[in-house]
Amino acid sequence: MRDWMLEKPTRRGLLLMAAAAGASLAMPRLVLAAAGKSADAKFGGDLSTVRAAIDKQRPEAIKRLQNWIALPSIAAENRNMKEGCQMMIDLLKDAGFQTAVAMPTDGQPGVFATLDAGAPRTVGMYFMYDVKQFVPSEWSSPPLEAAIIDKAPFGKVMIGRGATNQKGPEATFLAALHALKAAGRKSPVNIVLIAEGEEEIASPHFRQVVHKPEVLAALKQCHEVYMPFASQSPQGGVEIALGAKGVIEVELVCSTKKWGRGSADDIHSSYKAELDSAVWRMVKALSTLVSEDGNDPAIDGWFEHVKPLTDRQKALIAERVAHTNEADVKKLLGVQHWVRDLGYRDALERLASQPTVNIEGMYAGYTGPGGKTILPSKATAKLDFRLVPDQTADDAAAKLKAHLAKRGYGDIEVSVTGGYDPTQTDENSSLIKASTSVYTHLGMPVSLSPRLAGSWPGYVFTGAPVSLPAGHFGTGHGSRAHAPDEYYVIESSNPALHGMAEATLSYVMHLYALAAS
Repeated sequence: MRDWMLEKPTRRGLLLMAAAAGASLAMPRLVLAAAGKSADAKFGGDLSTVRAAIDKQRPEAIKRLQNWIALPSIAAENRNMKEGCQMMIDLLKDAGFQTAVAMPTDGQPGVFATLDAGAPRTVGMYFMYDVKQFVPSEWSSPPLEAAIIDKAPFGKVMIGRGATNQKGPEATFLAALHALKAAGRKSPVNIVLIAEGEEEIASPHFRQVVHKPEVLAALKQCHEVYMPFASQSPQGGVEIALGAKGVIEVELVCSTKKWGRGSADDIHSSYKAELDSAVWRMVKALSTLVSEDGNDPAIDGWFEHVKPLTDRQKALIAERVAHTNEADVKKLLGVQHWVRDLGYRDALERLASQPTVNIEGMYAGYTGPGGKTILPSKATAKLDFRLVPDQTADDAAAKLKAHLAKRGYGDIEVSVTGGYDPTQTDENSSLIKASTSVYTHLGMPVSLSPRLAGSWPGYVFTGAPVSLPAGHFGTGHGSRAHAPDEYYVIESSNPALHGMAEATLSYVMHLYALAAS
């Protein structure tokens, strides 16, 4: 998923922020019983047999997730993509999907799967099987071993790349299907599932998967599309995002060869007095993209289609501020000051409403130990641009290229490596209402937010020709997506926070809530 879980505490938008209750790796039966104690038919009625199945299958559910983490599919490195696609297919078939097939694209393949339960209602689901890159030396536990460790204040967590983004929540949803089957129940809804292997490179070919005739035909039977997600804050509350920012990822390359100035190759730095620098040219070009302090986009026409927050969206933010301790948020994120020393409410409004220009990384010349006195002939910068309604990825890319060309930087190569439009979902949609009802039934504090500050390719579902509400659902907690020591809570020491087993039951309840919508 694209960065809505914040790097420090919570992959890929600000999902807000325990008390101890000793736990072993054994099943927390009392907590599970409390979670599903109601016999309300809307949430599945008496779920005691499902809870028993979750209990019995828990070791294999954990092992299934560990095995999945052990096989990292990394699109940016073209690593294990064929194997990752096949494992996604195998996992889905094992969970009860009658069909699951690879869907070729111009890039990495997607997966299209269907589960026909003979139900009157059909829902759509989105999965991703790829993960972000990692540097093993930065991790306290090997990122592919998926070790279960004690981590205060959460309890037992699984450490591994993809643990929370998104293999943990997805494996937990699949565990729910396994539990239903073991309990002698059919899924209360039919499921159309589309997965991709390029989410972490901004989904450059996902549209090709969704727009295949057979996939579109299946989605026409759906009422909503959602993605499994570890939505709880460390304190147990849930924030439902009513959309997400779009994104484009871009690589800029400035070379003396393309520029036609300076030395064609790296040369001794003493020649700088008489030669132009590709690196300084890149720095100067980048500085034109933002305001003097680097915080506002300054690209020509960038705000042409930006839609301001509505009064309702501002009210949602105000409610969040009223029920959140700003000091706790800052501590959780390691924040020293909000941009321009804004107040908390203004900072949150800015987070939801403003497009961004961000430099992910830059490299040029020599970066090893000590110095190396060279004048580099090439500089590369990787950027991401977050987009808000009604911006589009195509328009943003065109404006960026035109902006640079107008200022004499047309020789700088602009490669858009991925991206998609923002999304928005009505708070009165069936998906949001069903999700809210489950969280409320489980006793979780629930709030709404205008949109995630991060991104996911939900635009292919909310936009034409699919045009369905799309978002996320799931209990449980995980964090450090894209960062070292990414984790997912397996067994919680906080009664308000779900571990994997409790989250499994919540997915079962959600399916029933959608069936009743």
